[in-house]
Amino acid sequence: MRLIKNGTLVNENSIAKKDILLDADTIVKIADNINSNDYKDIEIIDATGLHIFPGLIDTHVHFREPGLTEKEDIKHGTMGAVASGITSVFEMPNTNPATLSFDAVNDKCKLAEEKSLTNYSFFIGVSEENLDEVINGDYTDTCGVKLFMGSSTGNMALKDSAQIEYLFENSKVPIVIHSEDDAIIEANSREYMDKYGDNIPFSAHSYIRSDKACYKSTEVAVALAKKYGTRIHIAHLSSAIELELFSNANLDENKNITSEVCVHHLFYENSDFETLGSKIKCNPSIKFEADRDALQKAVSTPLIDTIATDHAPHTIEQKGGTNYFSTPSGIPIIENSLYIVLSLYGKGLISLEQIAEKMAHNPAKIFKIAKRGYVKEGYFADITLVDLNKEWKKDSVISKCGWSPLEGETFKGKVVETIVNGNSVYKNDEF
Repeated sequence: MRLIKNGTLVNENSIAKKDILLDADTIVKIADNINSNDYKDIEIIDATGLHIFPGLIDTHVHFREPGLTEKEDIKHGTMGAVASGITSVFEMPNTNPATLSFDAVNDKCKLAEEKSLTNYSFFIGVSEENLDEVINGDYTDTCGVKLFMGSSTGNMALKDSAQIEYLFENSKVPIVIHSEDDAIIEANSREYMDKYGDNIPFSAHSYIRSDKACYKSTEVAVALAKKYGTRIHIAHLSSAIELELFSNANLDENKNITSEVCVHHLFYENSDFETLGSKIKCNPSIKFEADRDALQKAVSTPLIDTIATDHAPHTIEQKGGTNYFSTPSGIPIIENSLYIVLSLYGKGLISLEQIAEKMAHNPAKIFKIAKRGYVKEGYFADITLVDLNKEWKKDSVISKCGWSPLEGETFKGKVVETIVNGNSVYKNDEF
């Protein structure tokens, strides 16, 4: 058994001093004071001065395995996750081969069983070829469907409106949506090619993949979800105008349309392209200061239900080119996700209770994750211990890609220990 003593628990809209007793992979007791002398062979974890969060759940990662492991793999991706207090991850289907069948999902599960430091699940992608399998499949071990509406990776897209409507009408599980309108993006691309030729600046990304492109696609998805009562989750909100499409109601079982914001859209804005260039090129794009500020303001409200990363590494050689169109989009950011959110806490933009809600409770609610996302008796022992006062500078990178746009940043707040299913997988910077 293990006993976490003298920590401050952040859980279910409450902050209180608590002791937490773990037996194997389960939380068995939570109390103001638990006497260690009442138990034999008990290990004490001294959490004095530390805050205890439920293990965080990141429902949007790209770990690139199989097929693209020069960028990232499950081992390094989940190492980055636990370094930021994340104990469960949902991985996206645009690997090589793409995850377009339940057999492919099972293959990924076998890889993760051997390599992952975290709990895991995998989305199945939807395309014109696998629509019936997606609708009729067994989702016992699969978290949901990923739909690229518009801009996509490889052959993962539904562009036929009748097929999209058929999916919305018949899906039995949450549909997570990448929402950008191709026609608007293509028109903007032509405009900037005419203006700049081959020398399009990376700052143009905010204009090419514009807020209007996001809004138009999201508007369609929300309308279809309302028509059919479909459970949808709009990924990576990036603009202020999209917020008007969402409800300010608290999350409950009747809230079918939910939203996610990713940490880079809370941290960066268009002027950051001046110093970081291609390193912060991602889809949907980093937008403008007013968009970032609106998202920062909304993250403490029910307009935004979850905070995720969209961790999407590429090698520095792939990201280091000067040609706008040939440089891939994506940012390696999972290992610092909590720290970005804690920087917002330091500015009074989000509370500790809301961090637990958006990064643990709500992901568990939305995706119906059993006995995770909370610190409760009888739940799995997924726990994150954080020193909110520790200041530190990012001077190393865990991701296999070997770089981060956050190198050199100073943060306040540091994960001291991450516990997954009762096992300490990360402690004092060691795995």
